Amino acid sequence: MTIEQTIKKYAPLLKEVTHIPQKEVEILLLFILDKNPIWLHLNYKQECTCETELAKLIKKRATDFPLEYLTSRASFYGESFIVKENVLIPRPETELLVERAELILKDIKNPKVLEIGVGSGIISVILAKLIPNIQIIAVDINDNAINLAKLNAKKFDVEHQITFIKSDLFENVPDQHFDMCISNPPYIQNDFKLPRNVKFEPSNALFGGHEGDELLKDIIDNTVKNKIKFLCCEMGFDQKNSLNKYIAKFNHTKLDFYKDYEKLDRGFVVEFKHE
Repeated sequence: MTIEQTIKKYAPLLKEVTHIPQKEVEILLLFILDKNPIWLHLNYKQECTCETELAKLIKKRATDFPLEYLTSRASFYGESFIVKENVLIPRPETELLVERAELILKDIKNPKVLEIGVGSGIISVILAKLIPNIQIIAVDINDNAINLAKLNAKKFDVEHQITFIKSDLFENVPDQHFDMCISNPPYIQNDFKLPRNVKFEPSNALFGGHEGDELLKDIIDNTVKNKIKFLCCEMGFDQKNSLNKYIAKFNHTKLDFYKDYEKLDRGFVVEFKHE
């Protein structure tokens, strides 16, 4: 059976889990063969030598198991990051958070940044690539996340700019000056029914409490307590009013909420005024 015939054979098996079944079969095939799309188009008529291995991956993907976990990679900010099970998969909308942080940090000399909940490391790594003179302390409660983030920092040669610390939020953060705190924390309500594919991801990276915004409010409190000027956070689409009221309790000079690619409220940037 040729590669083209194999792709057509297995694509229908993924129709229930993706709107691009043929494309995903191609991605899995290329992952197995360690080839690129150009090679695929030049070799469609060649015999497929990996059908058995491909069939195993297709079967697993058909259960809604994330494609990123199968291929151990995810695209973010135009780069390919290593991803692993038990660590949250990068989402495209988090690029918007990075863009807003960069706009602020590029005008600060030798900026010092604290990331709460580093996950796979996408935020800290991209900021380190964009701003060479930056120094970042990145924390997470998940050992798997810290180890993965270290791998990605090494992959992109920015490990000298990032210090990784195991910490429950601010618990083990050293007492020092930071210009910014940035975070994409868990912000989903505990009783929210997740889509099937998301259930394969770690729950402690998704659920933020009974209301969903408890961790965000904790991060706001600690940012103010530690006299950090800027806070950039991702949030749930229905949390703008709650967080707007909460931030109003603190002395700040600027607060901007932004929307994601689906035009849903997705994050905020606040500039606090400290005495």
